Amino acid sequence: MKHVGAAWRQSSPTAESASTAEQSRNDAPLIELSNVSKYFGELRALGPIDLAIADASFVSIVGPSGCGKSTLLRLISGLDRPSEGRLQRYGADLDGPSRQVGIMFQDHVLLPWASLLENVMLPADVFPLPRAAALERARWLLELTGLKDFADHKPHMLSGGMKQRAAFCRALLPDPELLLLDEPFGALDALSREELSLELSRLWQDLARTAILITHDIEEAILLGDRLIVMSQRPGRILLDIGIDLPRPRDVDTAKRQRFLEIKQMARDLLFRRKQA
Repeated sequence: MKHVGAAWRQSSPTAESASTAEQSRNDAPLIELSNVSKYFGELRALGPIDLAIADASFVSIVGPSGCGKSTLLRLISGLDRPSEGRLQRYGADLDGPSRQVGIMFQDHVLLPWASLLENVMLPADVFPLPRAAALERARWLLELTGLKDFADHKPHMLSGGMKQRAAFCRALLPDPELLLLDEPFGALDALSREELSLELSRLWQDLARTAILITHDIEEAILLGDRLIVMSQRPGRILLDIGIDLPRPRDVDTAKRQRFLEIKQMARDLLFRRKQA
């Protein structure tokens, strides 16, 4: 089946101008945080954070529970606002959610009474999006993720991994520039988690989109990302920001490479020494 991403963006009346987006992409990072902090009452949950994320990169973020990883993702998504500092998307102040940002959570949140295809099509009603183009893209995404033969099945008929694939398709339906992944495989068994991590790595390469992954799993973070960020305990700050210079495509043997083990140990040392201190 043909790739429908470019045609989809051209057919959508709500998408930003392609020429404007291209110009912005050349001039500024996709996402940039400058001295960003987030408070809940008098409690500083996050920051200060300085971070720039380039277009078409895959950034993995790890850190202890309660350090503000999910809060950071909400800020980047536009679902919440920083208490201090500046947050920009392509050089413009971020002022709220956008269809250019897709989000995938740990819970698939599929509607139990709807078919797989109907669940994937939900963003077409929310934004709204052109129906015919959305349906073509939904079927293409289901085929891309191996779910084509299950389009008419209800969620209770599917495995946990298949449900997460469907959630991934739904997040990608509007063809977002940025995909935010908040521990999307956290509820799966170890085997399914590793399988889907490798599949996500392949899909990210095929789709050429920017991705930010939040996870507690250091190996998963290194396997998927081309950049690893390690955060401190609350208030979350950046302890380590390092490029993951491992070749792609990656597979189960990637975790045996010396460089993989070096990066893993570096992250573990930071996380566990801080915890013991």
